[in-house]
Amino acid sequence: MSAAASSPTPSTELHHTPLHELHLELGARMVPFAGYAMPVQYPAGILAEHRQCRESAALFDVSHMGQVRLVGSDAAAALESLVPVDVQGLSLGRQRYAFFTNAAGGLLDDLMITRRAEDLFLVVNAGCKDADLRHLTAQIGHRCQVIAQPELALLALQGPKAVDALARINAGVASLTFMTGGWFALAGAECFVTRSGYTGEDGFEISVPATHAIALARTLLAQPEVQAAGLGARDTLRLEAGLCLYGHDIDATTTPVEAGLTWAIQKVRREGGERHGGYPGAQVIDSQLAQGAARRRVGLVGLERAPVREGTVLVDAHGHKVGSVTSGTLGPSVNQPIAMGYLAANHAVPGGEVYAEVRGKRLPMRITPMPFAPHRYRR
Repeated sequence: MSAAASSPTPSTELHHTPLHELHLELGARMVPFAGYAMPVQYPAGILAEHRQCRESAALFDVSHMGQVRLVGSDAAAALESLVPVDVQGLSLGRQRYAFFTNAAGGLLDDLMITRRAEDLFLVVNAGCKDADLRHLTAQIGHRCQVIAQPELALLALQGPKAVDALARINAGVASLTFMTGGWFALAGAECFVTRSGYTGEDGFEISVPATHAIALARTLLAQPEVQAAGLGARDTLRLEAGLCLYGHDIDATTTPVEAGLTWAIQKVRREGGERHGGYPGAQVIDSQLAQGAARRRVGLVGLERAPVREGTVLVDAHGHKVGSVTSGTLGPSVNQPIAMGYLAANHAVPGGEVYAEVRGKRLPMRITPMPFAPHRYRR
């Protein structure tokens, strides 16, 4: 999960995260993103930041994301009325990927849910957070408290040596495994930490009071393993990991079956399950689970060196359109052009070839399983 980009916003209207002054101090190039001024890269550059995350540890500011608490004994059942995910079965300290759906089975947003002793803790995308809050309040606000937490910042420490850096500050974090979380004192602040992220690497997301965010970020950056990284590297990392970016690879017109996200719909929420259905678009999604969808998200590797970007039309050997690219780049770690996109189901065959229409040329691309770079989570 990652924030959806929005239309450029005049600089006078851009929001700032609590780390804004630190970004400027570190020489970041700032860009408009989802209504915020965000660092796209630092002086080392996107390639160096990408490699830093793959080889050591990188610190990302993701404070533009929305953080929300759902409080009350009915919160889990209430949330299940909006997502096709097993929330009630989520055990204490466990985290789960989910998505809000609409009546057509489309994805309104994707999010992370963690069960804590005191609440359900949600992290939603920046570009969707206002709409998500309205949706939660209107649909389940009478069943539980929906509490936005703009007073919190969110940091993502990612990479194989992230645990070394963070455990030096509080050794307890090393006990976490992938998709679990807990409360830890870090640099003088009580923080909620999950072992998760959106790079395909081991790492942590740290919810910290905004007033302590810069102090914590400086403490982390002082560790020998850690360097700052921006949105540019975050995008190349998540694409190599085969992870969707909301507003690009998934949106309100995309179902979880089309997007290849059915792994996130647990058996208990499917037909025949104890808590089957009961969320928007359940009939559409059930039908696609049983019969398949007309199109599917696929991974694509370019057979020539030219990168293929979002929006590129994909055609078959006869020049007939069969799909389009939703994300694409030259993968720094895999050293080849990679992309994801949607193809008509009868063309979405691993090992098959399609052609990307780029500036009057047809570039061959091979359909391939994702991720492009292996996930290295600590399970």
